[in-house]
Amino acid sequence: MDAASASTPRKTRADGERTRHLILDTAVRLATVEGLDGLSIGTLAHATAMSKSGVYAHFDSKEELQLATVDNARILFIEAVITPALQHSGLPRLRALCESFLAYVENRTLPGGCFFAAAAAELGGRPGPLRERVAANQKGWIGVLTQAAGESTARGELRTDTDVATLVFELNALVISANTAFILHDDPAVIGQARTAIERVLAAAIPT
Repeated sequence: MDAASASTPRKTRADGERTRHLILDTAVRLATVEGLDGLSIGTLAHATAMSKSGVYAHFDSKEELQLATVDNARILFIEAVITPALQHSGLPRLRALCESFLAYVENRTLPGGCFFAAAAAELGGRPGPLRERVAANQKGWIGVLTQAAGESTARGELRTDTDVATLVFELNALVISANTAFILHDDPAVIGQARTAIERVLAAAIPT
């Protein structure tokens, strides 16, 4: 086997991976508007300018496509929201997580806002693997906020008697509410209102 023939399978695999990533990135964007249930081979083929058979070759079923879309949305969320905040620790990280989330919405990273907020609303009453995958990712986000809030308390940046679970609930409720209002009303002012409300919640927990 010569070098040229040996490289062909690797190139084919690389092309296949790029195509799969294109399909899934497109699926994430579409799902924020059409819902996960609205994803189909046909809509993705049209959106990616591919043939239906070309899209179908990457997924054995609609559920596999949906689950892969959730997993890809998780990667995009981590890159856009969580990773930028990791350069900080404690209270600065907690603030940065909230700010990254709001920027993720405000910059219209996805046309329908936060993927997981949309998916939770769509799947909340529908048990199954898809809802479990979405719920697991939501728990992961809450866990990241909780870790930052707990560290803030341990460092004395927040009061030692801070109810971390309630604080995290309030912060998450504010960013999710801002996401919903921004997408529904197309009103940038709600992002500023959310920032003000977040600072008020944090200020109430900071030692005097």
